[in-house]
Amino acid sequence: MGTVRLYRVGLFTDVYLPNLNGVSTSVYLLCRELRRMGHEAWVIAPWFPDAPEREEGVVRVQSLPYPFYERHRIALPSTKHLPTEFEVIHTHTPLNLGVWGLHLANKHEIPHVSTFHTHYEKYAHYVPGLAFLDRFTHIVPRLARAFYNRADVVIAPTQPVKALAESYGIERPIQVIPTGIDTEILERAPTPPSPWPPGARRLLTVSRLGKEKSVDVVLHAFREIRRSVDAHLVLIGEGPEEEALKQLAAELGILEHVTFLGPVPYHAIGGYYRLAEVFLFASATETQGLVLWEAQAMGVPVVAVGAEGVLEGVQSGVSGYLVPPHDAAALAARAVDLLQDEARRQRFSQKARAFATARSSARIAEEIVATYEEAREILRAEPKRLIFPFPRLPENTYPSSRRGF
Repeated sequence: MGTVRLYRVGLFTDVYLPNLNGVSTSVYLLCRELRRMGHEAWVIAPWFPDAPEREEGVVRVQSLPYPFYERHRIALPSTKHLPTEFEVIHTHTPLNLGVWGLHLANKHEIPHVSTFHTHYEKYAHYVPGLAFLDRFTHIVPRLARAFYNRADVVIAPTQPVKALAESYGIERPIQVIPTGIDTEILERAPTPPSPWPPGARRLLTVSRLGKEKSVDVVLHAFREIRRSVDAHLVLIGEGPEEEALKQLAAELGILEHVTFLGPVPYHAIGGYYRLAEVFLFASATETQGLVLWEAQAMGVPVVAVGAEGVLEGVQSGVSGYLVPPHDAAALAARAVDLLQDEARRQRFSQKARAFATARSSARIAEEIVATYEEAREILRAEPKRLIFPFPRLPENTYPSSRRGF
C-alpha cells in the first residue's frame, strides 16, 4: 500500500455537539479519527451556548438563535473564522455553513465532498410555511438537488439513502459509507444510578423529541407492553415535542412508568445502554439509525421501524426486529416476545454486539478519505460545472415530475 496523502479538511455542519444527534456524533467521530490518522481536520460549526470554551479541532462561528426551534442556531460565517487553508471541504448540511463550504470550495477550486444525511422533506415543518410550499412545488428536493449537484462526490450512509438522493435528481457520484460508531467511548462510560425502578423491565429510547421521530408511537407501544409486562421506559433526548409527549403519556395512563431523562452527554450515554434490556425506536424517517448501532454494540436487542436506513441497521430476527411504520401494536408485540423469552433476548444480545462492533469509526474514516482522493481526481479531470446555486420555481404549480425544473 502506498503512502496516504494527508489533508487539511474542513468539516462544515450546521448542527454539532453539545446538541446531540446522529449528524453531530458522526461529525465528531470523523474529525477525531481523521486527526488520529494525521490529517489536519477542523469542524466548522455554529456557536452554541452550552459549548465548551476550548474544543480541539473545532471552530465556532457566530450564530443567532432560530426562533422556531430553541436548540438550533443560525450561523453567520465569515472568513475570519477559518483556521487554515483547507485542501478538502466536507459539508454535512445544505444549509448556511454547507453553502459557505460550497462557496469556499468553488472559490479556491478544491475538492468538495458532501454527506447526504437525511430525508430533508421530513424536516420542512421546522420552517413555517415550507411544508405547505413543498407540497405543491417540491422545493425541498429542488434545493437539495441544486446543492448536492455542486459537490464532486456525495456520501450516503445507506443504500436506501442513496436511492433517495437519486430520486431527488442528484447526479454526482454517490458512495455508500455508513456512519461509524465508537465502541470505546460507549464501553468506557461509567454506569449511572439506574433511572429504572427495581424489578421493572428496562426499556430505552434515545431520540430527539421531534415530530419526525414518531416517539408518540413508542408511547402507544409501551402502553400495550405494560398490559403483559411490568416495564419502565426511559427516554433520553430533548426537542420541541417534549411537553406534548408528556401530555400524551399522561393521557395514556403511563406517565408514572416513563422517565423523560433529557439530554445525556455522548461520553456518558454508554452507561444507559448498558443497563437497558430492549431498545425501542419508531422513527420512519431515519436514514442511518446511529443509536440503533450504539445500542446493539452494547448488547441491547432493538425493536425498530423498518424504514429508510433502519433497514440496514438491524438484522431482523437475529439482533432485533423490524416492524412496519406507525405500527405500535407490532412494536409492542416484538418487545414482549423478547422480554418474555430471556434465552432469546440473551441470544439476540450476543448477535447484536457482534453485528454492530464491526462498524468502527476508524474503518469508516479510511473509506471517507478514499472519497477525498476520488473527489480530487474528479476535480482535476472535469471542467468547472456551471450550475445555478438555487433552483427556479416551476411555472406549473403542480409539476408532474419531481426531477424537472
